[in-house]
Amino acid sequence: MTPKTRWFRKSGLTVIALAFSLYAGLSQAAYEVNFQTPATQLGRDVYDLHMWMMYVITVVFIAVFGMMFYSIFAHRKSRGHKAAQFHDNVAVEIAWTIIPLLILVVMAIPATKTILKMRDTTNPDITIKATGYQWKWGYDYLKGEGAGISFKSNLTTPQDQIRNKAPKGENYLLEVDNVVVVPIGKKIRILTTANDVIHSWAVPALAVKQDAIPGFVRDTSFRADREGVYRGQCSELCGKDHGFMPIVVHVVSAGKYTQWVDDQKKLMAATADDPTKTYTAEEMKARGEKVYATNCAACHQATGKGIPGTFPALDGDKTVLGPKEAQINIVLNGRPGTAMANFGKQLNDVEIAAVITYTRNAWGNKTGETIQPADVTAGRK
Repeated sequence: MTPKTRWFRKSGLTVIALAFSLYAGLSQAAYEVNFQTPATQLGRDVYDLHMWMMYVITVVFIAVFGMMFYSIFAHRKSRGHKAAQFHDNVAVEIAWTIIPLLILVVMAIPATKTILKMRDTTNPDITIKATGYQWKWGYDYLKGEGAGISFKSNLTTPQDQIRNKAPKGENYLLEVDNVVVVPIGKKIRILTTANDVIHSWAVPALAVKQDAIPGFVRDTSFRADREGVYRGQCSELCGKDHGFMPIVVHVVSAGKYTQWVDDQKKLMAATADDPTKTYTAEEMKARGEKVYATNCAACHQATGKGIPGTFPALDGDKTVLGPKEAQINIVLNGRPGTAMANFGKQLNDVEIAAVITYTRNAWGNKTGETIQPADVTAGRK
């Protein structure tokens, strides 16, 4: 076999291998090529606008590159052609200025109409405030049926899946403990803000994406016209666990929504924390373990050992083993210049007291001390 033959054979095999790998990749990611199936009329408008602009861009691409490649091929030097020498052509310059301008105007008109529809948040049936935290979402129902309901929404994907110790689930990194529930056919206004850094509340199937900025309140809205479960994520790079704060919206019938509202209000009444109560050590440690797993384990780890060089260990930490006032202050207000967030706005006094009690008595920490909600209340003053 000659060197030339070997080269052609090797090149052919390489091309075939690349083709198969490309086909396999496309077959795996086919569902990601286009938009999610819209669940709102606005979503369909956005999808149609996107496709129409793609058609326009494709036509322009084919026309421009087709003319360019034809000119290169038909007027190549090997056929005896020589490059023309000229400095300007007024007609051509006018044409390549006016034609793109007209194309942009034709594209801008429907785009502007769609953007105006996206910005219309007037006369909502239900208003929900979504607050971004590092790294979870908090929801407060402010107007309409369900007003007064509040909850936090945390990622529930098991850590074993995240650390590749278990197979990935069907909704990997897109599953939460508490979902946003809204009724079908109602206009839902979402107010967005943030507690720490910039986040972004985005659910593609509902055609909504709105930044959540600390100190500001922005808004967006949607009206779902079919029931279902719609998933999104924070789409603003917001820190270590940016990819771990999903959004899940359940669109249900009016009857199911009313039932959900009743159930939520009963649950809130039954589980309301009393910051004036004195709890036993066992009650606080059991509650604190759950709070720690939800809010602290991602950084400090379930073992309390932290991540060396990145997140400090709580097992044996001098602050955890020292005066309670110092630890309460850090949990309430965070630690500037580090990833330690201020949990004073995220957790109530009972939850903070419980998690501090847990950390002071877990792993190798055996202070025997029970922190009460009253201690946290005093630390807020």
